[in-house]
Amino acid sequence: MTAERGDAPEVIANARLTGSERTDPFGDEVVDVHLADGLVVDIAPAGALPRRGVVVDAEGGRVIPGLWDHHVHVVQWALSAQRLPLGEAVSAAHAATLMAQAPTLPDGRRVGSGFRDAFWPDLPDLAVLDAATGEVPTYLINADVHSVWLNSAALRREGFEPDGVGLLREEPAFEISRRLNAVDVSVSDPLVASMAQDAASRGVTGLVDFDMAWNDEAWARRLAAGFDALRVSYGIYPEFLERAIAQGLQTGDAVRGDRAHDLVRVGPLKVITDGSLGTRTAACSHHYPGDAHNHGLLTVDLATLVELMTRATGAGIASAIHAIGDVANSHALEAFGATGAWGTIEHAQLVAHADIPRFGRLGVGASVQPEHALDDRDLTDTVWSGQTAQPYPLRALADTGANLLFGSDAPVAPLDPWAAMASAVFRTRDGRDAWQPQQRVDAATALAASTRGGSAVAARLRPGDIADLAVCEHDPLTADEAALRGMRVSATLVGGRLTHVA
Repeated sequence: MTAERGDAPEVIANARLTGSERTDPFGDEVVDVHLADGLVVDIAPAGALPRRGVVVDAEGGRVIPGLWDHHVHVVQWALSAQRLPLGEAVSAAHAATLMAQAPTLPDGRRVGSGFRDAFWPDLPDLAVLDAATGEVPTYLINADVHSVWLNSAALRREGFEPDGVGLLREEPAFEISRRLNAVDVSVSDPLVASMAQDAASRGVTGLVDFDMAWNDEAWARRLAAGFDALRVSYGIYPEFLERAIAQGLQTGDAVRGDRAHDLVRVGPLKVITDGSLGTRTAACSHHYPGDAHNHGLLTVDLATLVELMTRATGAGIASAIHAIGDVANSHALEAFGATGAWGTIEHAQLVAHADIPRFGRLGVGASVQPEHALDDRDLTDTVWSGQTAQPYPLRALADTGANLLFGSDAPVAPLDPWAAMASAVFRTRDGRDAWQPQQRVDAATALAASTRGGSAVAARLRPGDIADLAVCEHDPLTADEAALRGMRVSATLVGGRLTHVA
């Protein structure tokens, strides 16, 4: 019979394993992967054992462990389908003109996202934006989400005083994003479901959700409505930490109402401790060009960070600490060492050379986004040209024992683990020379970093594994850049159940 989404096949037939497994007896032989009760129960030469029940024919494709995106802002990424993309805007004036053509959403706002203003020849200017957009409240969200440009109508609507520019940074910008994301669930939940299905079509079986909201309630609601496309671990922000502790939530706990599929679990405390490169607010040891007083912003001081992480650790909650600049990374590592917390540093985009080995020594995961390195290569070579720390140190982190966990930070970059792998392995796209090629990682490390356990766990299939799997066209360990970025996935399974079939 033909396999369909929702089926639980008993065999993935005529498959091959990845190059990392060719030391096994099968080599590059065609095999059948046998499944039962959500597990891989056997791997045998094709046809050697009876094929019963629903069979997925891999047609010689590669069976790999299911992929994970370890850093997603789920609702914000889902809502980007309604928002005008601004990645092609070449100036503030151009961005304002584009927004004049943006559709007005049912809530009366115009919203665009994805602009990168670092190389614009002009600066955001309220009069320019007002002239183009008039009295329709208009919001332009930076690609890094750390700044938002509003027209006067939007500033009035949100309760901010016009200042001649209309650009909000860091916490005020996050507050605007929270308000924009707080659409009716009848709008957001179907978009989340569509986003999840698109992720499944790329071989994704799980993600870590860092929406700036009370995510426990949101995911319980989605599960009750039938969400079943992905596994999810969700973050808890500091303003919700005491609520989580009062409810007895601990990292790894299943969300209420999710006993059957075991899809959604409580994740870590998420703390944002500095800004971003694109907004020029990441906390750095050397100043930004043209402003000797601008070293970025530490938005959470070390004492407060230690207090938060101590509280979370004592309650059984892991920590995920946003740190982009080298100063922020040093502080985050110091806090991990002082508290005995476990978890990750998110981004780690600029790390002092002396701090790189501390990730491995402290057992702190490096949750990084390889596509950002290529998005930011020109910015790094200019805005961070005076920094002495190492930007985007993937290979250096791996070589010193850090567990790499890849993600997209969607909507900052699209949710696509194949793009992340290609960027990590080749450090280039669009035909440009490799950027900082000494920081490439090998394909096996990139694949493992794109699975649930991260690079510390080899991405291999074994009997007894949970059947979170993907069937892809090429061997990701030997594919070239174009093949990785264009990888076709013919089937994805979560717990042995098909979430995508081509």
